Amino acid sequence: MSQPSINTTLIEVTDKLTTPPCRIFFKNEYEQPSGSFKLRGMGHLISTSIITAKQLDEKKNVKVFSSSGGNAGLAAAYSAKYYNVPCIVVLPETSKINVIEKLQSFDAKVIIHGKHWGEADSYLKNMINELDDSIYPVYCHPFDNELLWQGHGNFIDELTQQLSPSDLKKVKGVVCSVGGGGLYNGVVEGLNRNPRLSNVPILAIETKQAPTFNEAIKQGKVIHLQQVNTLATSLASPYISEKSLTNYSKHKTNVVEIDDLDAIKGVIDMYDTFEKMVEPACGASVCVAFNRQDLLEVFDVKNDDIVIVIACGGSGVTKEILQQYRDLAN
Repeated sequence: MSQPSINTTLIEVTDKLTTPPCRIFFKNEYEQPSGSFKLRGMGHLISTSIITAKQLDEKKNVKVFSSSGGNAGLAAAYSAKYYNVPCIVVLPETSKINVIEKLQSFDAKVIIHGKHWGEADSYLKNMINELDDSIYPVYCHPFDNELLWQGHGNFIDELTQQLSPSDLKKVKGVVCSVGGGGLYNGVVEGLNRNPRLSNVPILAIETKQAPTFNEAIKQGKVIHLQQVNTLATSLASPYISEKSLTNYSKHKTNVVEIDDLDAIKGVIDMYDTFEKMVEPACGASVCVAFNRQDLLEVFDVKNDDIVIVIACGGSGVTKEILQQYRDLAN
C-alpha cells in the first residue's frame, strides 16, 4: 500500500551557522505534505489498519479518529483523505485557527473540546465507544503506538541513503524534541534497525514548562503532570509514553530541558536563516544550531563530526504569530 508521506531532504547547514562545534545536518520533516514528521507514522498506522479491517470484514466502514494539539490531527486527516476514508479530529481549546482551517481543508470534521490534549482524547474515546458495529474505528493516538514509531523511523532509514558511507561513520548524535515521546521513539526505532547507526546517542530536548520526560526519569515511572503551560503547544503532553522510558534505559540518551524562549528563538532563527516557518516544538531541536550550541557538548564532537537534527516541522505558526514571538524574545 502506498504511503502519504514523502522522502524529505537532508541538508548540511554548517556554513549558515556561527562557529558551530561540528558539522550539522537538518532532516527536513517540515517538507511533509501535512507539515510535520507525524505523517510518516500516521500514514503507516492508518494504512496498516485499513488492511486489517478489510481482512476482517470487507463491508466494514473504516473511520479515522484523532485527538491532537494539531500536527498529529493534520497527519491523520491528510492520511484519511489520501486513503479516501472519513476522519474526525477532536482538538483542545488551545488549538490555533490556522491549524483548524488546514484540518478542514483535508475534509476532516473538527470538534473542539477540553483545555488540553488529555481532555480532548478522553472525549474522543467516549465517541468511539458509542459507535455501532458497522464502523471499524482507527484510533490515532498522537504518539503512543508501535506502528507510529515504526513509521517515524523511516527518516533514519532514509538518511542512511542520503549520507555517503564515509559521512555515516562520522555521525556522533541525533537531536530531537520531546513531548509525548513519539518522535524520540521513532528515532530509537530507526537507529536500532540500521546497524551502522545503532550506537549513535540521542539528545532529547523538552521545555522546562513541559518536563514530562525528566519527571518520569526522576521517578522511574510514567507520571502525569497536573498542568502543562508551554508555548511549544505540540510538546504539551501531560505524560511521556512508557516506551520512551524503556528506550531511555536501553539507548544512550541525554534528556535536557530548555526554556520556552529558547524554543521560540529557534523558530525565529529558522525563519531568519532559512525562511522556513516551524513551530516551537521544532524550534526546541533546531536551537542547538543557533543560540544553544552549548547543548551539543554532550556528544563530545570535533569539527569534522556530524550531528543530525530532526527538524520536525509543525503547522501552528503564521507570520503574525512569528511577530509575537519576536516581541517575546526581545
